[in-house]
Amino acid sequence: MFKQGFGEFKYYVGINSLSQIATRQDRVCVLNILGGESKDVTPVGHVYSGGNVVFGTSPGRSGQVLETSLGDVPVYNSVREGMQAGHRFNCGVVYLPPSAARDGVAELIRVNPELNKIFIVTEKLSVHDAREIRAMGQQNGIDIFGGNSLGVADAWNEVRIGGALGGDNPAEALKKGSIAILSNSGNFTTTIATYLRMAGWGTTTAISSGKDIYIHYAAPEFAFALANDARSKAAVLYAEPGGHYELEADFNKPVVACVVGRWKARLTRAVGHAGAMAGGDDDAGAKEQWFMAKFGVDGIFTPENPVFSARGAVVTNIAHIPMALTAVMRENATRPDFPPEGSLALKPWFASTRGISLPAALDLPVVEAVAPYNEQIALLNRQVGTVFPRQTLKDASGASQLDPKTQVASLNGVTMLDAAQNPLETNIALALVHEAGGDNDRALVNAAVGSFLNLHGTPVLVAAQASREDGNAPNAVMAAAACLIGPRRVEPARRAVRFLVDAFAGAGLKTALDEEFDFGGVVPDEAMRGVLVGKKEDAEAAALLAGLRERGARSVFVRYLESLGRHPTADGVLAAISATLAWGPLMRKRISLLSVENLPWGIKLVGTLLGASVPANQHEAGRFCGVSNEEILGRRSLTEVAYLGLLGQEPRPEDLFVFQTLIGLLLTNGPGAISIQGVKGAVSADGPETPERVQLNKALVGFLSHSGYAHGGNGYEGIAFLLDQFRDADLNDPGDSGHGLDLKALAVRYTEVYAQYKSNRKTAGSLDIQKIPGVNHPVFKDKPVNHDPREVFIWDLMLDRGEYNVFHDYYRALVQALFDAGVSRTVYCVNIDAVIAALLLKMLWQPYRSGACPAAALETAAFTLFLYARMIGSLAEADDHLNRGRNMDTRTPASQCKFVA
Repeated sequence: MFKQGFGEFKYYVGINSLSQIATRQDRVCVLNILGGESKDVTPVGHVYSGGNVVFGTSPGRSGQVLETSLGDVPVYNSVREGMQAGHRFNCGVVYLPPSAARDGVAELIRVNPELNKIFIVTEKLSVHDAREIRAMGQQNGIDIFGGNSLGVADAWNEVRIGGALGGDNPAEALKKGSIAILSNSGNFTTTIATYLRMAGWGTTTAISSGKDIYIHYAAPEFAFALANDARSKAAVLYAEPGGHYELEADFNKPVVACVVGRWKARLTRAVGHAGAMAGGDDDAGAKEQWFMAKFGVDGIFTPENPVFSARGAVVTNIAHIPMALTAVMRENATRPDFPPEGSLALKPWFASTRGISLPAALDLPVVEAVAPYNEQIALLNRQVGTVFPRQTLKDASGASQLDPKTQVASLNGVTMLDAAQNPLETNIALALVHEAGGDNDRALVNAAVGSFLNLHGTPVLVAAQASREDGNAPNAVMAAAACLIGPRRVEPARRAVRFLVDAFAGAGLKTALDEEFDFGGVVPDEAMRGVLVGKKEDAEAAALLAGLRERGARSVFVRYLESLGRHPTADGVLAAISATLAWGPLMRKRISLLSVENLPWGIKLVGTLLGASVPANQHEAGRFCGVSNEEILGRRSLTEVAYLGLLGQEPRPEDLFVFQTLIGLLLTNGPGAISIQGVKGAVSADGPETPERVQLNKALVGFLSHSGYAHGGNGYEGIAFLLDQFRDADLNDPGDSGHGLDLKALAVRYTEVYAQYKSNRKTAGSLDIQKIPGVNHPVFKDKPVNHDPREVFIWDLMLDRGEYNVFHDYYRALVQALFDAGVSRTVYCVNIDAVIAALLLKMLWQPYRSGACPAAALETAAFTLFLYARMIGSLAEADDHLNRGRNMDTRTPASQCKFVA
């Protein structure tokens, strides 16, 4: 039995007081001193401690040094070699891998009789090795800290040994005071010290005990040393589940215990720290009860329910530690060590509400950051737009993502289910400026994109029509047009929009709709004036301006053009519209200046490719698809005109909603789509880090060349299936719920045919059984009744609108019939492809029935509609890759490529 002051142990404990744990007299040897962690943190601790590391070891690197601001620390192959060079030390720090830690401890003990303390940073030591380490320490009278420890630090002595307590600036977090800390978590040791400092409490000795299975210096030893430390008036303990150390500790000074990890009681294995085991009688709930009994309290301390005694308090949130400690110490007639230095209330240094009006309780005031961050934030606030970090984007995207649970994709933060409820012009804004915008934005997009639809008399239309007449698919037709919308065609507009943004940002413009803004500070040079305005009227510009006026669109930039005293050019008007659309997102730092500069190009590409998808005979002087240019620019929505161009007939309101729903659903299905890979590859090959070389139209050609009937035409497979099912049905209007058809009978009939087909294929020994288009899904399966949440959303959406779709209804009847007949062991889900096919066919049914749209034309229409939607999503991906990507970052490493024979 060892007796030393307060406390007694059945094992060796050499440290009598916390003041002895880290002193200025300690000298340190670090094993694996040049390892990844040590080489970063050891120099900081060495300097903070006045130079306490005498040497380190790193086998094979003898003669090298670890550089510090106090001088170089020599490195040797072994501990013995360092001692033979004349170095002496009493503390060893172990940064070795788990498999080598035991041997490292043995080496320290074997060759150095002056050794009395070892600090093990290594985590996840095996139980076998930890036992041997424990035995070696006990046999040789050595105190061991760890494993999985971030070491110790003493604010009175200004010493740190064996880890990163206090971070890169220990003096900032570890201020001299009266509170000792013992924490299972290394990082939280520093956090707790910082929290205490905010409330006016400094620290004495802070110990990161670690949380491996064995904690060599734990709560009992800490309580003993705390009792004998005259500097420490109280302590804070941070405890996790696992181990009975805290139960066995006997405290005679006030303690605030923070017990975490109640959720671990629901687990059956170790998580995080190896010693934080779940289950048993040492979980978080049990430890709370231990401390409550020690402190004589009957509950957890919270700001709303401050339960404490003179002996201590129990908290479960580290943010409550300072308040609990202050309450406990007040009960002991003890004031804080110094005036509070702050509070734990949120104090944002910068904020972006993205235009959302927040209630006062949520709209936290922005405060000036501490130096040097305040200067950096001031520079950021003066920066126009944002700058995204460059990263590899081979299988990643900052524009689109796919929720693996729901399979719902999103684009720039808007899910495709929400996008499906937006008109085409709104989704164009979403893709190009990352925000859907409001009525004014829709008016601007309708007019700007609409101005490029009519290609009468242009080489672009000639190229597109030649491609069409050669029998090319719609994607190749549109690609032929895209090739002629190169950088030279949009260079004046791109320069103009950059000038407008720079000049108006410098002049302090807040909103692009400011009717009173003074243009006095915005003065173009002669070259830029020649881009913005001309001596003669520009017919295209005049028509576009007239369309904007008729729509009631507002723009400070358009007003500025008209104030210059000459005739605005088409490039100038396009730049003004682009600047207006981009201004809000730019000021909210959602997009970059590069995105704004490319915006005129994106607008022109969308309008041109929509126009190119329509045969040449629909482009006339002054008219597109029979509608005058004036009406397109001033009154029609882009959704209407695109529908008219694709199907050649005026849309009914219900058809228009189905059309926009389809486009919204198809904008993206996440970064893995083959068409998106085409965009990313094209941009990456040019080098997104050199945007002046990038050709946005080539990125769209990449998308178009990677689209095809298998990828973009999948909707037609479902349509072909539905046409076959309803071939003999006398269906006039698929939107009439009183159609008179027995959908259940139709489903049963097909189920019988399909069941026989499957049986025949299996009898023939074939595993290649064709699946029913639109039925089942690899994610949504294996429940008694399965649902694709996207299909459910569209069904409910149409139901709420009072719109019926017989084809969608048939699919629901079919999956039930397959189950009832035993063809499927569960009720399959109707997947999103079935929904797309049903929506498409409903929209095209009347033209199909009348003969205006034969079956072959259905395939073309389905494919083209897909191209409309995915073109918009592709522009978003191109913009994202230009801003975030790296050169050639979509390549597959040669080591991962295979030859197939």
